[in-house]
Amino acid sequence: MWDDETAEKNLTECVVGDGFPEGVRVDLFLAQEFEGYSRVFFQKCLDNNRVYLNGRPCRRSCKVFPGNVLEIDWPPAPNKTLSPENIPLDILMEDDDVIVLNKPAGLVVHPAHGNLTGTLVQGLLYHDEEAFEEMTDDTMRPGIVHRLDKDTSGVLVVAKNLEARAYLKDVFKEHIVEKTYLTIVLGEFGSVTGTIEANIGRHPTNRLKMAVVEEGGKPAITKYRVLATSNGCSLLEVRILTGRTHQIRVHFSNLNHPVLGDPVYGGCPKRAPYLPPRQMLHAWKIVFPHPRTQVMRQYMAPLPEDFLEALRNLDLPVITEHEE
Repeated sequence: MWDDETAEKNLTECVVGDGFPEGVRVDLFLAQEFEGYSRVFFQKCLDNNRVYLNGRPCRRSCKVFPGNVLEIDWPPAPNKTLSPENIPLDILMEDDDVIVLNKPAGLVVHPAHGNLTGTLVQGLLYHDEEAFEEMTDDTMRPGIVHRLDKDTSGVLVVAKNLEARAYLKDVFKEHIVEKTYLTIVLGEFGSVTGTIEANIGRHPTNRLKMAVVEEGGKPAITKYRVLATSNGCSLLEVRILTGRTHQIRVHFSNLNHPVLGDPVYGGCPKRAPYLPPRQMLHAWKIVFPHPRTQVMRQYMAPLPEDFLEALRNLDLPVITEHEE
């Protein structure tokens, strides 16, 4: 799953194998490669620019050859699969307009290919079906105005009506919302504070990853403060001024300080002094204007036990209070 604050493409990559005949139509290849999906399904994907061949949009007439790389941007699943599920929610605050949650690691925010059930959205429908059903549309993301990775924990704001959703989307887009994270990264820093400004785009060879790119991509700004260092790891307070996919993970990996426990961006080396069960990234604090009053509100999510356990194992300070 993709990171963080905005809805992103749900991509699957596949490579045409050497044993596959040369010059086969792309829709036929995909229908044989992915059981349960028809040629007609993939033809619609092709017509809607949801299939890429070697990084470029692909048409129905395209043919594939061994070694070609295909990407499928899976369309949202039909609404009929969206139904309430009794998923426990850790609610920090709720009123008629918003609900502020402490999302646990391992919980996907909204349905997508490969995760059609068991997501936060189904839990929200169970919690207040009347409010969230009103906002359900083809995106299957009622109330969702920003995101966190499946394996990122922490505070998440959800709108409870259409007016609040429109307002919150605007303030996120205008970068009025302040988002602060805590993370444990590998390595030590030479200075206490720093700013990373580097464009982020698709990885040039692995299209399922993001990367710092010299050309193209989108501007991304990350500010950080080193809170403590011990056993070859550093505890950082991080504020992102933009909401790019995997921004924190990509920026620090590019500095050779990957997030501890992140298998995608180099955070699980054999030499690591301690390997947690997931990436040590927690959305600690959020400040946003309330959609009804426009008054700035702040909410903080306490660190989960796996993050605290990592701090203890690394002799880093254990943060248990909602204080900077």
